[in-house]
Amino acid sequence: MREFQLTSEYIELVKLLKLLQIAQTGGHAKIIVEDGEVIRNGEQEFRKRAKLRTGDVIEVLGEKIVLK
Repeated sequence: MREFQLTSEYIELVKLLKLLQIAQTGGHAKIIVEDGEVIRNGEQEFRKRAKLRTGDVIEVLGEKIVLK
């Protein structure tokens, strides 16, 4: 499990995937989301620009990320 410390109110899903190097590019991040590979708080997330906030738990490609 990884923790990600927010420095603002929220971060968009595709930006998080790029920052954590889960996706190599923004296009790759969008494909990961479109393919249904992202679980947010136990439910599939298909919104590329979903605003992730403190307390959200993201599961993607076998990794679990907790936003602090």
